[in-house]
Amino acid sequence: MRIVAAMSGGVDSAVAAARAVDAGHDVTGVHLALSRNPRSYRSGARGCCSIEDSNDARRAADVLGIPFYVWDMSAEFADTVVDDFVAEYTAGRTPNPCLRCNEKIKFAAVLERALALGFDGVATGHYAELRTAPDGTVEMHRAADAAKDQSYVLGVLTQHQLAHALFPLGGSVKTDVRAEAEARGLQVAQKPDSHDICFIADGDTPGWLTEKIGARPGPVVDESGEQVGEHAGAHTFTIGQRRGLRLGVPADDGRPRFVLDIEPVSGTVTVGPRESLRVDGLTGIRPVWCGAAPEGRVECTVQLRAHGAEHRAVAEVRGVEVHVDLLDPAEGIAPGQACVIYVGSQVLGSATIARTRRLTTAASDPER
Repeated sequence: MRIVAAMSGGVDSAVAAARAVDAGHDVTGVHLALSRNPRSYRSGARGCCSIEDSNDARRAADVLGIPFYVWDMSAEFADTVVDDFVAEYTAGRTPNPCLRCNEKIKFAAVLERALALGFDGVATGHYAELRTAPDGTVEMHRAADAAKDQSYVLGVLTQHQLAHALFPLGGSVKTDVRAEAEARGLQVAQKPDSHDICFIADGDTPGWLTEKIGARPGPVVDESGEQVGEHAGAHTFTIGQRRGLRLGVPADDGRPRFVLDIEPVSGTVTVGPRESLRVDGLTGIRPVWCGAAPEGRVECTVQLRAHGAEHRAVAEVRGVEVHVDLLDPAEGIAPGQACVIYVGSQVLGSATIARTRRLTTAASDPER
């Protein structure tokens, strides 16, 4: 097959491209230029899409003996990932930009361009496994290396996209991948993994958002509505946050308080005890299914954060919404996050969390 290997400049994508070559595919390396103003150097292990990364990807392609191109997708990335990130925080939600990038850039815009150019699919260095079911459906499963599994951020992929995707690292562990890169003579063998949000290289998300949105002071209140502090912008908080609240009035019981709610219109941030963060249900919108949508009530597990634990649950599709009862309650779940649904190791699909049901109010909640 003719394959585009998305090469970020890191070790994973370089080894994935190498394995695609070994499998006999006709491979072309492509580096995605996602930043309109790429930095010349990385800041430690933060950030990506720099000039250095592009050069690293080119050197890896040279070692593999494959053609290499840079595709400028900075405009698409800014419109569908960066602007969306700002808009979601402005609305009081907590988005996952990596999920959005996989959905809109790596497996939509890139795949669309690749297919238009006559390629058969796209290979990436993501850690997830693809399996073909007896009926020909392509299933996505968790990776063999649980510590590196990225199926959560790939839970937005459709059957069409999975049918044209290759994840050569799905059955490997990271230490073996680095050793293989070393043996192949790839200079990126020991290059640090990138962390945090790629377009916020210094890792200061609140500061970056304040530059984009501006300061919007507002009150911090407790669950009774009493003001206990002030803030410079609701966009600098996330549900479940404990540090950096700068409360002027301590809790009566002296215990730490956490962000329970963010009201973007008034700018009110509500804080309270940790137990008030516990939820046993949620409603998701804009579901995306890796295959056919599940029917009826499905016993499953759900993952609610990129590096979060699995929770036993029962999910049910109701029209354009997905309702999830959590058998294992979760804490600090925020609207805007993704709920990715699994049966065993298989990913069924995902939905964007629109609202949650607190455990303390579950008995009176009409959704229950």
